[in-house]
Amino acid sequence: MNIYLENVDLSSRTGPNYFAQKLMKYMNMRGTLFDPSLPYDLKLTFIESQWHHQDLPMVQRLDGIYFNANFDCEKMNYNIRKTYEKAKGVIFQTEFNRDLIFNWFGEHDNYCVINNGADTLKIGKIRPQFDGFRRKFDNIWTCAAHWHIFKRLGANIDYFLNFSSENDCLLVAGPKPSDAPEHPRVFYVGNLQTDELLSLFKAADYFIHLAYLDHCPNVVIDARASGCKIICSSSGGTKEVAGQDALVVQEDPWDFSFIDAKVPPQIDFLNINQNKHDAALSMTMAAKNYEKFLKGVV
Repeated sequence: MNIYLENVDLSSRTGPNYFAQKLMKYMNMRGTLFDPSLPYDLKLTFIESQWHHQDLPMVQRLDGIYFNANFDCEKMNYNIRKTYEKAKGVIFQTEFNRDLIFNWFGEHDNYCVINNGADTLKIGKIRPQFDGFRRKFDNIWTCAAHWHIFKRLGANIDYFLNFSSENDCLLVAGPKPSDAPEHPRVFYVGNLQTDELLSLFKAADYFIHLAYLDHCPNVVIDARASGCKIICSSSGGTKEVAGQDALVVQEDPWDFSFIDAKVPPQIDFLNINQNKHDAALSMTMAAKNYEKFLKGVV
């Protein structure tokens, strides 16, 4: 099977593109091709089609839509929905993702839910770094994102300060926001390359991800595969990939209506439960499941 990847930038490290790089690696290992010199059997479209190779059967990998009432979501979702309606099959990253799309676009007659996976072969070769922090502090906590208001950097830091020991530190990866809180045990390590980020996860004990309505964050999957205990929000799909030992801060359920607020709701750190979800998060399994579903469409 030879697949055309549509709407993918393999030079980018953003979530969908980073996942595409891992998917190609592990599907290649199973004999699936992504070879432009050969005829394609189908196209796998990430989020929305650019309407290339319209003669090919199309499978859409859908990781979210726009639902903020402060924007023209109907216009912003138009091509995503058109792709959804034209697709011969749809792959969702989480059950939350599926339920959201079904609520807004209607049910699709051919779909599956396949969680993102971690590149465990790569992670196994990475050496934990950040030695200075490991020598100085008892435990390393970390969090990572392209920070915006719904990623809740401030809540992550507040949680750390409330529940960490006095000789623990928090390392924050990603571009530092101009209004980022300052504290002597909180360190901003910048926008790390993939290997550097994995080395941070392998050095860390805890990974905090209190983002509001996130779909299937790769950083959580990679941190969990690197040995971190996950602390996350119950909103969105993060809890589905955080592991059974994760701590989940409970929030009010979302009814899939427009989000009017420009900031996420306040979060109650004391309303916390052990996670009820579990998932095997290796790219080996993800690639196998992608291959099975895609072959059913050809």
